[in-house]
Amino acid sequence: MTEANVIEIGRQALQVSLMISAPLLIASLLIGLIVSLFQVATSIQDITLTFVPKIVGVALLLMIFGPWMIRSLVDFAYKMITAIPGAVG
Repeated sequence: MTEANVIEIGRQALQVSLMISAPLLIASLLIGLIVSLFQVATSIQDITLTFVPKIVGVALLLMIFGPWMIRSLVDFAYKMITAIPGAVG
């Protein structure tokens, strides 16, 4: 296995992890921003108010994007496992 192969595997792993985590992180960021704007507009300064909408939003997105996330991870793992004989020999 050459250095280029290792770098390519690392690049693919980072790409898959970013693709899988991006929807949840972006949704959490947007929900946090909306709740913060709501808190500023209404002068409600409850710390727990930010957590509940984020948890609900992320759980909803996990139900929607969960099958795609699992399929992406399984496909990547399958590619890596099937590439082992070529990398060893």
